[in-house]
Amino acid sequence: MHRFAPRARAALAVLPLLVAACASEAPPADTNAAPGATFTLPSSPQQSFALHTRQPQKGAASASAAEQIPAQRSVYYDLDRYDIKPEFRQAIEANARYLRAHPGARVTIQGNGDERGSREYNLALGQRRAEGVRQMMHVSGAAERQMEAVSFGEEKPKALGHDEASWAQNRRSDLVYE
Repeated sequence: MHRFAPRARAALAVLPLLVAACASEAPPADTNAAPGATFTLPSSPQQSFALHTRQPQKGAASASAAEQIPAQRSVYYDLDRYDIKPEFRQAIEANARYLRAHPGARVTIQGNGDERGSREYNLALGQRRAEGVRQMMHVSGAAERQMEAVSFGEEKPKALGHDEASWAQNRRSDLVYE
């Protein structure tokens, strides 16, 4: 048996937990998206994630699409969960591809929770959410040195309401590039 076999088995054992899905509605479009970019979430797991970006104007100096930071930079979760839903896998993989193509780039993955639960619980849950995204990006080829996972718990809400629609927007991990 190879000396790396236990690590590989451990990584393969954790991977299904990271990509397990829960059925729920996705929150509104990501406000971290680049100007002019939109994305469409699939209505079923069999459909694919679609990312639409505005074409650069003629004569404008712009990087090729492969060199641009992906527009989708938020991952949303169900209540009290940190597993990554299938509809966010392609966005995470796109961000990992960007990091692979740009070895000098760095990203901070910020885990967040809604206002329900204790401060300590939300900080721990936010950290698990950020670590899950970081691990999936690493498995997809991003270098560890390019990523940092942190938690803001409930301290950095995207929506300020006290209802399910607001809470759904606040249960997220954001990828913030330096």
